[in-house]
Amino acid sequence: MNVDITHAILAIVAGHDAPIEPGAAPLFRVRDEKERERIAKYIGAITLGTVHDLRDGTYIVVKH
Repeated sequence: MNVDITHAILAIVAGHDAPIEPGAAPLFRVRDEKERERIAKYIGAITLGTVHDLRDGTYIVVKH
């Protein structure tokens, strides 16, 4: 039997100054924009999720 997570936010990758409250999904706070992109891509690859750039320095990794 296969059990898959779908339709969920798997992770949030944001800057230290982003006004995001932890709790909805694992939150990774990263200072540098290049590092945020790198971490988001790694988490996306590991979880087989899709990375979305919210254009405010925040990335979310979701499972559709």
